[in-house]
Amino acid sequence: MSNIGCRIYPDYARPDKAVVEAFRGMPVANIDDNMNRTAAVCSDIKPIGAGKGQMLGTAFTIKVAQGDNLMFHKAMDMAKPGDVIMIDAGGMTERSIFGSLMATYCKTRGIVGIVVDGSIRDCDEIAELKDFHVYARGITPNGPYKNGPGELRGEITLGGVVVHPGDIVVGDSDGVLVLRPEEAEELAEKTRLVMAKEADILKNILENNSYVRPWVDSKLAEIGCEEV
Repeated sequence: MSNIGCRIYPDYARPDKAVVEAFRGMPVANIDDNMNRTAAVCSDIKPIGAGKGQMLGTAFTIKVAQGDNLMFHKAMDMAKPGDVIMIDAGGMTERSIFGSLMATYCKTRGIVGIVVDGSIRDCDEIAELKDFHVYARGITPNGPYKNGPGELRGEITLGGVVVHPGDIVVGDSDGVLVLRPEEAEELAEKTRLVMAKEADILKNILENNSYVRPWVDSKLAEIGCEEV
């Protein structure tokens, strides 16, 4: 009989590096605008440490029992360079899933970052880690249990977003979003166009003190707004 809720699924194909790198330097907000503004994980999941720039990699998924990190210990030895470890910890914040030792080990293995729908500890040390990104829902000194169960490399839900192993993960100071590799090429092109459009708008603001938005008056007319 299979052990439901305590499984390690087979390894998965990661997208070509060029597909991932197409999003290098793209703000999460601009990408999200082209995903009907629905792709970001819950805003309660925040970056630990400021000014770290962009997080970009592929999702290695983990589901843990609330307040337990046994499966994360196993995952650290299985994830590959370029992965972002995505941990569904059920949103429980009263017990941390990891601290600075585990984060540092992940960094030494070439893992790009960790996103956890739960809590961490050692936040000052984690905030100081260079070229490594951590996002978490909370912070608590209470440490984790190590009993299981949990799952590795399966579909999870993190911060209200479904995450599949091998999805592309992008993060910055605004937050984190997840996108499917098969949608990446079109999405990257649309985002490039948005970035170019916004650059032109900013140039016009700075040089001409003008922000042309005819849609504002059109929308006000459409909803019947009156000037009195």
